[in-house]
Amino acid sequence: MIIPWQQIDPDTLENLIKEFILREGTDYGMQETSLETKIKQVKAQLQAGSIAIVFSELHESVDIKAINELK
Repeated sequence: MIIPWQQIDPDTLENLIKEFILREGTDYGMQETSLETKIKQVKAQLQAGSIAIVFSELHESVDIKAINELK
């Protein structure tokens, strides 16, 4: 189930994004990128609609997924 990011408390949303970033361990290339910059990038992707926050009833968990992964 997709959870509209606009309906999530801003502090909760930021914590979800931080957890996602730290869990993913994503490589951002040769140059280090600050956590704050990464958070802004994820928020921009949410606003653009290229990623979504998804709740799994089966696993009772929340994740951030690319929209093309959900189709």
